[in-house]
Amino acid sequence: MATPPAFLSLAEAAADPACGARAARLAQLGDAGLPVPRAVILPPEAVSAIAAGASPPALPGDMFPVVAIRSSPEVAGWGGPPALLNVGASAVTHSALSARVGEALASEVRRRSIQTYADRVLGLDPVDFDPAPGADAARALRDALSLFEAETGASWPKVPAAQLALALRAMAQEWAAPTARMLRQARGAPEAAGLALIVQEMVIGLGADGGAGQVQTVDGDTGERCILGRFLPEAEGPETRRSLRAPRMLTASARVAAKQVAPSLEDTQPHTVEALTSLTETAARAFGDEMQLDFVVEAGQVAILDAAPVRRSAEGAIRIAVDLAERGIIARRQALLMADPEMLTDMLHPQIDPLARRDVIGRGLAASPGAAAGVLAFSAEAVLALEARGEPAILARLETNPEDIRAMHAAAGALTVRGGMTSHAAVIARGLGRPCVVGAADMALDPAGEALMASDGRRFGAGAWITVDGTRGEVLAGEAAMRAPAPGPAFHTLLSWADAVRRLGVRANADTGADAETARKLGADGIGLCRTEHMFFEGDRLDLMRAMILAEGEGGRAEARETLRVRHTADLAQLFQAVPGQPVAVRLLDPPLHEFLPAHASDIARLADATGQSVEAITTRIAHLREFNPMLGRRGVRLGIAVPEIYDMQIRAILEAAASAPGDVVPDIMIPLVSALREVELISTRVAAIAAGLEDAPQYRLGVMIETPRGALRAGDIARASAFLSFGTNDLTQMTYGLSRDDAGRFMGTYIAEGVFRDDPFHTLDTDGVGELLTLAVERGLAGNPEAEIGLCGEHGGDPASIAFCHARGFDYVSCSPFRVPGARLSAAQAAIRAGESPG
Repeated sequence: MATPPAFLSLAEAAADPACGARAARLAQLGDAGLPVPRAVILPPEAVSAIAAGASPPALPGDMFPVVAIRSSPEVAGWGGPPALLNVGASAVTHSALSARVGEALASEVRRRSIQTYADRVLGLDPVDFDPAPGADAARALRDALSLFEAETGASWPKVPAAQLALALRAMAQEWAAPTARMLRQARGAPEAAGLALIVQEMVIGLGADGGAGQVQTVDGDTGERCILGRFLPEAEGPETRRSLRAPRMLTASARVAAKQVAPSLEDTQPHTVEALTSLTETAARAFGDEMQLDFVVEAGQVAILDAAPVRRSAEGAIRIAVDLAERGIIARRQALLMADPEMLTDMLHPQIDPLARRDVIGRGLAASPGAAAGVLAFSAEAVLALEARGEPAILARLETNPEDIRAMHAAAGALTVRGGMTSHAAVIARGLGRPCVVGAADMALDPAGEALMASDGRRFGAGAWITVDGTRGEVLAGEAAMRAPAPGPAFHTLLSWADAVRRLGVRANADTGADAETARKLGADGIGLCRTEHMFFEGDRLDLMRAMILAEGEGGRAEARETLRVRHTADLAQLFQAVPGQPVAVRLLDPPLHEFLPAHASDIARLADATGQSVEAITTRIAHLREFNPMLGRRGVRLGIAVPEIYDMQIRAILEAAASAPGDVVPDIMIPLVSALREVELISTRVAAIAAGLEDAPQYRLGVMIETPRGALRAGDIARASAFLSFGTNDLTQMTYGLSRDDAGRFMGTYIAEGVFRDDPFHTLDTDGVGELLTLAVERGLAGNPEAEIGLCGEHGGDPASIAFCHARGFDYVSCSPFRVPGARLSAAQAAIRAGESPG
């Protein structure tokens, strides 16, 4: 025989997660001494039994006659039936209720109880139960009772227990209804999701000194401490959120600022505002967070119905966390855990104003945070022309390539129809701090016709204004209103606490002196990756690179190489000077040579004219260099061994730049795409020979970037000839999965939705597969060379979950885009705290 439904105490319900957060909050509020009305909880299994036909239980004998019934789902986002108020108000309880609130209010409470029940349980029109114009409370009650009897053929239940049973069954059946079940499943609830019901003593806020509202003592947008909220006189709890009457301000200063004529709560009941201020402080200490309180005032006395964390912006969240710690409410380590690392990144970029209208015309991957509005441009030349006129541009491409780097420097933001989180556009945009949306597959782009077609069919041509929101992965029509970045004192305070806790170093991926300067200002511990190929796409260096590749005879190539070396040395010297005293890892050329050659006929013709060669000769050379799969071809160390003069030029430039920089600079020379010890030995020999030929050669360290599964498996051998092992997890993920990082975005959403992958492996490190390779590589590498430094320099270096993995596996540092450095510093601190390494 099934156990009949029964109520739980608040303490019992708080111990059962199925009874929901609201029930747990009420218990916590009561334990903290806040004036919470008495309550009992009907657990989910009891609610399900009632929906299936079981008889609702009676309230304990000493319980209150007039109650409110509120939903408490296990997860707030699942929703639930609205509250039923004034249950139990009847002829039996009328005398006691009149003694408490007066005859008129007792009648009004009873009328409201009938009206709510008729609406929610019987489906009658609640407007029919509104008082007739001019009717007093007694007459309005009589009219409601008569109408109820006329509509239902039965009298309104006089016994409170009968009303309670009907109300509980009604709410249980609302939760069990097919429509409600489908709605919450769409919100992520399981099919068997349960609902607890809170039965709570009713606080009557209808009198002259009564009302209801919400209060908080911090501005969630800014984190500034002040009294905010609203108050609706002569109202019950839910009315403040949906009333046709305008709510009043809580304080006189807020009333003046809002130019409101009606008096504030402080004007009429200053003692109530004082009480609310004190109660919010008590709640903050009880919950370890700033809370918004739902309150009701009956005859000047405050009761608290619920509490929820104050909604906050990124700026507000950081300031609140720091303020709570500085006030002694939470420990610093709790403040560090409270902050979201992604918030720090958001605070460094302009964002769309939360109040701005959003006309979304396309969606893709949120590749680089921040937002920017600008004129639509479909080519690098168009972007540069707009920059020359002082107009912001949004570069829109099917996908970007290395030739677009100058344009991405000049553009306010970027949009690509193809690509994933580690595509060229995504990586470059994050490094530059430009907002970027990639993989906007619901949009169509016609480069020849210079048109962008929105998901709803609208067409945007060159010169049209659009906005890219790289934080949310959305493209908007027109120029959206922006909010400027605002990293205030709390931002820097929190990061200083993080630096005191973290063990893991945080370096930056920076390709220019300007990038390195940005990284230094954002607290990077050095440069973990300088991708030198990007230097060769800047300014006239691309033309020099092309001239070197296309030169006929060694003499022509040597002349071009020497000119490049001088420019390359100057670029690297700026990089070293930007981060004095910090480590700088300079990666030798990684991409295959054909990436530097033009792809369009007009560019080939221009190059032919500049070099004096024929179009046919250049076209033949491009075809000769092109590979079927260049990512697995002659690139990285393979290029350095096959065409050693290019690496020789770079090595000399690195050493000369380090020697010319102030202080004792010890550059880290990084060999990319290493799979075998012999590759390292060959390059090491050339580095030593070049250093020996320099009059004033600096000290240097030689290390490798491990991007291939074989390189990871052979890390023990490779480490014997390497001062450091740096894992390039973008390519390592790509090669481990056999998955193109540029094309994966086209189906990644489906794979995640179907549960094939938990996350995009190019965004969050795959700790099962790629992570196992990394774990093996670290163990074998340190066995081969216990002094080897272990780092990660793929885009995973800025992802909190990936940083936690690196901390757990004993990495020395991670490296990420400059603007992700603050978030990575916080993530490293959080990893240390969660590992129990921070007692503070």
